[in-house]
Amino acid sequence: MNMIISAGGSGGHIYPALAIISEFQKREKELNVLYIGTHNRMEKDIIPAKGILYESLEIYGFTKDMKRNIKNIFLIHKAEKKCLHLMKTFQPDIVIGVGGYVTYPVLKAAKKLHIKTFIHEQNSRPGKVNYLTSHYADLVGCSFKSSMEYFKKAKQVMFTGHPSLDTASEIKLIDKTNYGLKRTKKLVTIVAGSLGSQSLSDKLIPFLNSDLHKNYEILYVVGNNVSIDSLTKQMKNQDQIVFVPYIENLAGILKASDLIISRAGAGTLFEIIGLEKPSIIIPSPNVANNHQYYNAKELVEGGMIHMLEEAKITPENLAKEINLLLENQEEIANMQQKMMEYKTIHPLENIYSAIKNLIHTSK
Repeated sequence: MNMIISAGGSGGHIYPALAIISEFQKREKELNVLYIGTHNRMEKDIIPAKGILYESLEIYGFTKDMKRNIKNIFLIHKAEKKCLHLMKTFQPDIVIGVGGYVTYPVLKAAKKLHIKTFIHEQNSRPGKVNYLTSHYADLVGCSFKSSMEYFKKAKQVMFTGHPSLDTASEIKLIDKTNYGLKRTKKLVTIVAGSLGSQSLSDKLIPFLNSDLHKNYEILYVVGNNVSIDSLTKQMKNQDQIVFVPYIENLAGILKASDLIISRAGAGTLFEIIGLEKPSIIIPSPNVANNHQYYNAKELVEGGMIHMLEEAKITPENLAKEINLLLENQEEIANMQQKMMEYKTIHPLENIYSAIKNLIHTSK
C-alpha cells in the first residue's frame, strides 16, 4: 500500500498525522509512506528523524502583505506541479491531508489525478485550508461532531474522533519527583501551550501569590515565550510552585497529575480525556474562529471537562474550581465515567477502516 500524507506548521497537525501513519504501520505489512510538508516549519525536522520519506514544498500562508501573497500564488502553482510529479512517480493509493496550508497543493494535485483523498479535521471549527479543500475530498473525518456541518461540499463526512484519544494509552509516566515535587502531595499542572500566554500568566499571578493553593503543589509549564525570571520576581512565595518553560514528554507529566489546567488545543484536550484526568480548560481568546472555546464547549456539554474563560479568572473562583475537582470524589467519578464512555470511539480504528474502504471502493 502506498500512502501520501501531508500536514504542517504545528504539532496540532503533525502529531495526528504521525498517529495515523503509526496505525497503518501496525496493520499493513507492506506500507510505503511519503510525507509532504513545508521546507521551513517543524515537520521538516520531526518527520525525517523518524525515518519517514519526506518531500518539502516552499509555500507560505497568506497575510496582509500583498507582495508576499502574489509571490505565494506562484509558489502554490509550483508546489502543485511538484506534487503532480511526486504522485505520478509514487503512485499513492490514498492521499491524506491533516491540516496546514501545505496540504492545499497536495490535495489539489490528487484531485486532478483522480486519487482518493481523505481529510482529517482536529478542531470543532475547521481550519481555512481544510474548509477550502473539502470539496476535493472523497471523505472528511472530524474530531468533533459539531464540525461536520461545515463540510457540506465534501462527498462524505464522518465523525472519527481525534487520534490523541487512542495514543494517550501509550504515554509513558514521568516521575514528578524529577521536578522536585513530592509524592505525598497532590499535583495541579498548568499548561499554557508550547509558546505560552502572557495574558494567562497575568491572570494567574494573583492566584499563585495567594495562600489558596497551600494543600497541593503546582507545576506551571509556562511556554517558551513567557519569562520565568519575570514570573518568579512577581512571586511573594514560591513554596509548592515549580516553573518550567517546556516539557518534551508533556503528556507524561499530565499522566502524573491529579488535575490539569490547560488551553483548549484539540490534541491536549483529547489526551486529557484519554488519560481520564479531571481538568479545568481555559480557552485561548486569541485563535482563529475562537475555535478553542468551541473545542471546550462540546466536551463541557458532554460532562468530561470544566471550562473557565480567561476573562472570568479570579483567585477565588479558580481556587473553588480546583478544590471541587481535587476533593469532590463524586464529581471526579462522574467525569471519569463520561471519559471512559467517550474512549470507546477508537478514532484510529475509525480512520484506518474508513481509508481502507475508500481505497477498496476505488478499485
